[in-house]
Amino acid sequence: MMRKKMIMGMILLISASLLGACTNEEQGQPENEENKNMESSSDEHKDMNHSSSGEVPNDLKAAENPTYEIGSQVMIKTGHMKGMEGAEATITGAYDTIAYVISYTPTTGGERVENHKWVIHEEIEDAGEEKLEPGTEVTLNASHMKGMNGATAEIESGQQTTVYMISYTPTTGGEKVTDHKWVTKSELSAE
Repeated sequence: MMRKKMIMGMILLISASLLGACTNEEQGQPENEENKNMESSSDEHKDMNHSSSGEVPNDLKAAENPTYEIGSQVMIKTGHMKGMEGAEATITGAYDTIAYVISYTPTTGGERVENHKWVIHEEIEDAGEEKLEPGTEVTLNASHMKGMNGATAEIESGQQTTVYMISYTPTTGGEKVTDHKWVTKSELSAE
């Protein structure tokens, strides 16, 4: 009797797995623009180093009065990568700096990465003291993604802000991401 139940359970599990594997096209649903955008966003960041050592540039200054204190719990409102949006996170660092949106071609080859968020002022070689203007060509000293370190990039925009380093477990499951760099205040909310 027990063996019969186990076999039935296995059959049901396999059937459910097969049904769940159907794609939108197989179900006759048209592929919408939102799905395309999510796929391209996920593909674009598939080589992103989700976790880091937590090390920051020596000249990066800790935020004096961050909105979210180190150790506080927040919700992530952005989807830099799959499983990030809607996840609960712990603040592991808060720094006052200039955060830039950049576009660059990886040193490892491949397609140009457009509008990558975020690289901070201290991760740009010879950035100087002043905020860099859109269109400025720079060299990156950041390793958020494969082929980023040493790449030539173009500044798309920049803002003086507090950036946060966070640790979280993706909503899609998988390993905990530790000391992810970077998110801004507007990409987080209090629980």
